[in-house]
Amino acid sequence: MGQLAARGHELTPHAADADVLVVNTCSFIDPAKEESINTILEMAQYKTLGRAKRLVVAGCLVERYRGDIRKDMPEVDALIGTNEIDKIVAVCEGAQHEVGTVEPYLYHDLTPRIFSTPRHFAYIKIAEGCDHPCSFCVIPQYRGKFRSRRFESVVAEATRLFGQGVREINLIGQDTTFYGEDFGLKDGLANLLGRLAQIETPQQKWVRFLYAYPNRVTQKLLDTIAEHASLVKYIDMPLQHASAGVLKRMKRGANGDIFLKLLERIRKTIPGVTIRTSFIAGFPGETRQEFEELCDFVKAAQFDRMGVFSYSDEDTSKSFELDGKVDGRTIHNRKRTLMAIQRKISKVRNRLLIGREMPILVEGVSEETDLLWQGRMPSQAPEIDGVTLINDFEGDEPRAGQIRTLRITEALDYDVVGTLLPSIATELALPFPPPASLIHIQPMLQPAASFVQPEMPVR
Repeated sequence: MGQLAARGHELTPHAADADVLVVNTCSFIDPAKEESINTILEMAQYKTLGRAKRLVVAGCLVERYRGDIRKDMPEVDALIGTNEIDKIVAVCEGAQHEVGTVEPYLYHDLTPRIFSTPRHFAYIKIAEGCDHPCSFCVIPQYRGKFRSRRFESVVAEATRLFGQGVREINLIGQDTTFYGEDFGLKDGLANLLGRLAQIETPQQKWVRFLYAYPNRVTQKLLDTIAEHASLVKYIDMPLQHASAGVLKRMKRGANGDIFLKLLERIRKTIPGVTIRTSFIAGFPGETRQEFEELCDFVKAAQFDRMGVFSYSDEDTSKSFELDGKVDGRTIHNRKRTLMAIQRKISKVRNRLLIGREMPILVEGVSEETDLLWQGRMPSQAPEIDGVTLINDFEGDEPRAGQIRTLRITEALDYDVVGTLLPSIATELALPFPPPASLIHIQPMLQPAASFVQPEMPVR
């Protein structure tokens, strides 16, 4: 999007207005593939019903099914893989692109960028690819080996984003805790977080990172988070399972007891920390006993946030060859059971917040009703956790992008409700990022998604 805008093309979220349509795809699990294919077919109709003359398909689906798309989807005019992003302008302008030898792609601070997240938060991808051998995962096949961005490149981009009015930056990558190790940087993520915390901003800022690998959560990393107020006290650490047998088949190692000790150390080092995790239900060979072991672990761990993915049998993953496949109904029921356990835990933990005053990043009018405002506490990462609903406010009317204090008055299963308190200091209205001279394009499956948005991998 940024490269197109830099060449003077105009972006539009309205497919009917577009001369060129670009569908950015994912192929990580079956539902993502289905959504991608359905969207391609939907967009293809605008070559007949709208003004579109060209349909471009980009992303992971291309890496995985390039030949099939060319054979079975004649409506598609061009394909762009994950390492060919620098060809997007030429392809949209009608050039014939042939795949040759390409270097592994990794954007940097000078890469043109267009905001499509709300103006008050942004994602920064600090690395690409992955070196872990997880048997269920196809990311290394299509994203390549792990490669970090240069330290100062990340700092420069973060400094610019904060200067443009961004209040919250979320660092992402397939494994953020491996950051810097590929070029010999010890404690790379911890050092990067410490440096980002030192960026001077006229207003309060939040910095968080997502997708921590459990055996790379070091004491130095925890100490750094605890030390700096602007580093959100939030650990997102997908564990995938708690049974040693299942984790061995996943080629991840460890077990529930090891994880419980790690959780204890995290909570001891960072008082009040929020811990989020995710699990896979129905991994091949998962017995009833192993599943019950996972349920007992979830009850003992008392996570603040938790997600559960149904196992997806991808034909290019190593787990595809494993015996003992779990049937779909059992997987569905196990997922529901885990989420029912977590729902009770979440509700109890939310009730403990009633009466407390918490910082909140105001996001705007609620998506559910225009009678409420909504925001997020530091314990709520954008788009994956619950929200905080504002049903009353004292002092100035809330404005999107403010960080203010909220008194919590009601607890729901995953959300909380409260009253926004008066600002202690005047919060200035944030400027939008500088306008860019924005080919009309349907940029993503969801217009609100960012071009560096994570694909929500179960890493």
